[in-house]
Amino acid sequence: MRGRWLYLLGLGIAAGAAQAQENDLERRFGAQEGVAQVSLSPDGQQIAFVAPNKGLANDLYVVRIEDGSAPQRILRASGDPETLRWCRWATDARIVCQVAGREKIGEFVYGFTTLIAVDSAGGNVKTLSKRRGANSIGFDGRGGSVIDWQPGTPDSLLIMRSNVREANLHSASLLKKDEEGMGVDLVDLSGDLIKIAERPQRDAVEYITDGQGNIRIMGALTAAGRTGYPTDRIRYFFRDDKGGDWQSLSAFDLVRHNGFDPFAVDAESNRAIGLAKVDGRDAVVAVQLDGTGKGQTLFRHPRADVDGLVQVGRDQRVIGATYVTDRRQMKLTDPRLSDMAQSLSKALGGRSVYFIDASVGEAHWLLWAGSDTDPGRYYRYTPGLKQLRPLLEDRPALADLALSPVRPVRYPAADGTMLSAHLTLPPGRADAVGLPAIVIPHGGLADRDEWGFNWLAQYFAQRGYAVVQPDYRGLTGYSEQWFRDGGFQSWRTAIGDVSDAGRWIVGEGADPSRLSIVGWGYGGYAALQSGVVAPSLFRSIVAIAPITDLQKLKDASTKFSNNLVMQQLLGSGPHLREGSPAQNAERIQAPVLMVAGGLAHDSTIDQVRAMHGALSTAGKKVELIEYPRVAQDIGDSDVRAEMLRRITQFLPR
Repeated sequence: MRGRWLYLLGLGIAAGAAQAQENDLERRFGAQEGVAQVSLSPDGQQIAFVAPNKGLANDLYVVRIEDGSAPQRILRASGDPETLRWCRWATDARIVCQVAGREKIGEFVYGFTTLIAVDSAGGNVKTLSKRRGANSIGFDGRGGSVIDWQPGTPDSLLIMRSNVREANLHSASLLKKDEEGMGVDLVDLSGDLIKIAERPQRDAVEYITDGQGNIRIMGALTAAGRTGYPTDRIRYFFRDDKGGDWQSLSAFDLVRHNGFDPFAVDAESNRAIGLAKVDGRDAVVAVQLDGTGKGQTLFRHPRADVDGLVQVGRDQRVIGATYVTDRRQMKLTDPRLSDMAQSLSKALGGRSVYFIDASVGEAHWLLWAGSDTDPGRYYRYTPGLKQLRPLLEDRPALADLALSPVRPVRYPAADGTMLSAHLTLPPGRADAVGLPAIVIPHGGLADRDEWGFNWLAQYFAQRGYAVVQPDYRGLTGYSEQWFRDGGFQSWRTAIGDVSDAGRWIVGEGADPSRLSIVGWGYGGYAALQSGVVAPSLFRSIVAIAPITDLQKLKDASTKFSNNLVMQQLLGSGPHLREGSPAQNAERIQAPVLMVAGGLAHDSTIDQVRAMHGALSTAGKKVELIEYPRVAQDIGDSDVRAEMLRRITQFLPR
């Protein structure tokens, strides 16, 4: 309970307010995670964490672990227009944060990021990103990122920073700056430039070091012919351990995910470590940085894609990889750490354990542990003392609530393919017989659902619904064969799988007259398109920030730099019309509720309004709720609570 006490004391939440939430499920589940991100100081004695405040605002807190003192708020972002995306210790006395915001230029709203540094005691805030002058030609909202936290020079960082051409627009001076694109600078934590480490290159989008201050890999997106748009393929180059010119390393397809995608460089073995397809599935691969192109598979799974590397410490040392079968797994390459993770999981009642950060020398570890019925909490583990100290809870408002176990299940698609899904039943229920039910298709194609805590599924289970989350074809995670042409070009398969999940739960005894579908993002698209292809199956449809017209989505992408990626993802042909719910609204029979954030991208708002207009014209029952002060993620706790109330009132009970 100490972690919960730290969190409540740090945010100043009164006990009465917490008690008022006790019988308000919408407010308790709609509340944002109490901890958005945590970092461990180099000496392992302090943590810094980002926590939400009212509305879209969030705060940075620092707390000393040993003395049990209250967290001290040292920085606040108002949420209008800026929020703290992440904060991490640069030294024991200085913290670096990335601030994200939005800016309207002409008729469009663009996102931007900025790097800042702040004292761990608060104050002395300095900008680390390059400042934009009045003479800038064009706009580049990329504030850059830290690519090496220990480049050798004390109190400095290697930072990838964007450069914009400048011309003197306000005087007769001929002085101008022609450099543009991403470069790398060695920057003092006061914000002063120490030296240029890598001259800006127009096409550069990524740099990777060896964790010891040496820039070894560059990623570039070149323009496709005369289109002006970057290609859908990122090209990687390397330089050897003695420096020299850039040499070709690999090309990575941003749509199909083919090719080698480097994440890190291991200086000792002189290899790049990343992901590449092996037998149709993403695997961890190491490639020699000596010009031979010789590669070695370090880890692969026979049934699942590896979806990321586990990197910790100031040198971002690779200690393992993650993948998802029925649940997320962490494969650790260090036997000592593997044993440590297993022991910790056992001590924590079988909860999944993930390493988040480590102190210098790895004397202290920051880890997270959670399960399907535990939203998760953070700990500091000191192996030398075998001491596990609880720090912070993810969702303290749910601490005294009995949550529902999540069961992995299998169900057949119409073509006989066996599909995976996760089933969440109301607390105390062993089956779905007689229950109202909800299908929740996953909200993005870049990953998939997995076993664990899901706030939306758990909320509906608390309200008495059986909830099914299908892993439909078109998602990543299983193989390129499973991904097919993605959930847009292969929409018939993807939407068919989603609809079959509804048929399965009815076959398990759920009440067919109270079967609904609720989706967010792509899941919202799947909810609406399921109403097109299976109009009598779902009795109500809820779509949050949905895509509704594929051709409109394709046309809108021409205004942005990812145009060629979107063109490949969406393709061409009759599927653009046939797979667009806004073009087939007359086929939908069920009542529809749509939710949109007013700060979402303009094209997202257009998509939702187009669907509302099409349904209204067709004489269908439709309701649109727009929340003007939030974006697509509905990232305001009060607004989320209100959204849950409105959805619950709309669904059949």
